Amino acid sequence: MKRINIYQTTPEAYKPLLDLEKHIAKSGLDRTLYHLIKVRASQINACHYCINMHTRDAMKEGETAQRLFLLDAWRETPELFSKKEQAVLALTEAMTLISEKEITDEIYQEVEKHFNEKHLSAIIMGITIINAWNRIAITTKMPLD
Repeated sequence: MKRINIYQTTPEAYKPLLDLEKHIAKSGLDRTLYHLIKVRASQINACHYCINMHTRDAMKEGETAQRLFLLDAWRETPELFSKKEQAVLALTEAMTLISEKEITDEIYQEVEKHFNEKHLSAIIMGITIINAWNRIAITTKMPLD
């Protein structure tokens, strides 16, 4: 069954989301880290469209296949992910699964140790926006490209 294409139907609804993406891109947040956020949240949400897109984008920018293959097992492969990346991945998982349990002070404080307020804000907004994109892509059954 074909579903709505929101971008074609109401492109003005996409504009604020795209503007937020542009803001995050200008924030100085490390692109590699942002790709990890996008892929990990998309894995949790089982968003095939976003996993496909962001994995390809990450690899184009130099991310390794090994790290992407093992991203959902980052806790078991700490040698592949820095402490900073691990902190962001923990926050990504907690925010993506927010309905299951609270975001603990421990998770928040660990991320806060590694980033200034501007970058922490970009991380939180980045996690928020990828979850929004996942929900749009899953609901509308966006096809792989």
